[in-house]
Amino acid sequence: MTHNIIRRPQVDDSHLTSITSPLLRQIYARRGVTAQQDDLALKHLLRPDTIKDIGLAASIVADAIEADSSILIVGDFDADGATSTSVCLLALKMMGATKVDYLIPNRFEYGYGLSPEIVAVAASKGAELLITVDNGISSIEGVNAAKAAGMKVVVTDHHLQGRELPAADAIVNPNQHECQFASKAIAGVGVAFYLMSVLRATLAKRQWFSSQQIEEPNLSHLLDIVALGTVADVVALDANNRRLVNAGMQRVRAGRCRPGITALLEVGKRNPQKMVAADFGFAVGPRLNAAGRLDEMALGVETLLCDDIMRARQMAAELDGLNQERRELESGMQQEALKYLESLSLNEQTLPWGIALYQDDWHQGVIGILASRIKDRYHRPVIAFADAGDGEIKGSARSIKGLHMRDLLDAINTQHPGIIIKFGGHAMAAGLSIHANKFTEFTQAYEAAIKQTLSFEHLSGEVLSDGELLIEQLTLETAQMLRQAGPWGQAFEEPVFDGYFTILQQRIVGEKHLKLMVETQCGSLMLDAIAFNVDLKVWPDATINHVRIAYKLDVNEFRGNQSVQLMVEHLDPM
Repeated sequence: MTHNIIRRPQVDDSHLTSITSPLLRQIYARRGVTAQQDDLALKHLLRPDTIKDIGLAASIVADAIEADSSILIVGDFDADGATSTSVCLLALKMMGATKVDYLIPNRFEYGYGLSPEIVAVAASKGAELLITVDNGISSIEGVNAAKAAGMKVVVTDHHLQGRELPAADAIVNPNQHECQFASKAIAGVGVAFYLMSVLRATLAKRQWFSSQQIEEPNLSHLLDIVALGTVADVVALDANNRRLVNAGMQRVRAGRCRPGITALLEVGKRNPQKMVAADFGFAVGPRLNAAGRLDEMALGVETLLCDDIMRARQMAAELDGLNQERRELESGMQQEALKYLESLSLNEQTLPWGIALYQDDWHQGVIGILASRIKDRYHRPVIAFADAGDGEIKGSARSIKGLHMRDLLDAINTQHPGIIIKFGGHAMAAGLSIHANKFTEFTQAYEAAIKQTLSFEHLSGEVLSDGELLIEQLTLETAQMLRQAGPWGQAFEEPVFDGYFTILQQRIVGEKHLKLMVETQCGSLMLDAIAFNVDLKVWPDATINHVRIAYKLDVNEFRGNQSVQLMVEHLDPM
């Protein structure tokens, strides 16, 4: 897949006078950081009063707590859903709720969200108030069923709304129309945290804590869970999300996080004292997600809720085993998908603009990762489908820059009614169900819709670089400064640099990773570099001596020693 290394332009950074490093000042300015956004203190968090209906929702929940009603949290089966559920459950108990429980639908049995079937389960548990977290904005039928059964419903979500809203008692979702909250990128766990914060203020105003002789809870104790869910859901790290994530990471580094998060970092071989946001994304999030992908997300929630480190370690080990099983499944599915695409003898000119894949024995819980891997390899929008039974197949979609996936599915649904059974999601990721016998028809409509939206230039990958580092900047001090300057993540990308190097050594490690020893062009500095998941048809190649590398400057720790390492993002033979 062709990638172009494009250097970000120099921009005015004079407003960031508090940052002494010229390199970091320019990096921040290129990412749109204002003087106010440079300060990640929690006191600068957006206030909740601009979130539509949050006061109403808090009053409804407060009424339920005062009446000792049975409250049931209905979550989603991913990391955002698990963290949202945990935040609400822990906060409600801290605030004196005595009848509170949670329910996360099994993705294979019930599918996503508050469905009428899940409402029936909730009714059997005696639920009087349902609080949805990370779902509910599209649960028209489920909310109707809950209301018909005499339940109150508070929806908290962050997904985009459809043409119709559910008839809930209150909807808290910054992405619903007419909501003035400035952070549209907030994760489901962030929405849940904001609601719990307003609920605490509502109960305090009612003198609930003093009357019950309960200490007013400090909800900042939950920010490690909020940070985990925010990073794992790959939402854009705008200033507000960065503040939430930064505060959560500070708790982890200070050894004040939940035992479950500590245990998950341990099995992921990450040092809590030196963690970065990427550790949530690549070590903790996937293990938490593995429960919902292959089994029951309740295991993930229970790990986050656990107060005992030994028990947390046992559950983290179970999650680690599930994640290993998930990786093996995904690896096999990826090989099958690549073999199919390669059998078509396609090149960049003849490859479909939108890739749609389906195999009836693929695992429903892993198709999202598969779609992401194929998207990264070919830089095309990808939907991977798996059999869902009863003549339906479920798809998980991943998009590329320039294509809003949920809007695309909406357009297909409008132009070709009857193909898509249901859909929902975001700009970069979405889910859908279609009739299995309409896969070919859907694929044709999908390809046509993409060609109406994109130009061919969109299909070439871009690697955005912050330029070339001078030899005196290729140091451990620079790497550590950049590591501490985060949190980096979606839409607030960790700095990537580029330069020309001579290859001194190259070999494959860990089956498909390329380990390099390279030298700067002037020949005065040798550096270690590693490129993950390289094309083994190309590398290693002893005839390639000179390369242009786009890389992240990283700190490599081995046996107590630290050294600079280039984490290769893209490698161009010269």
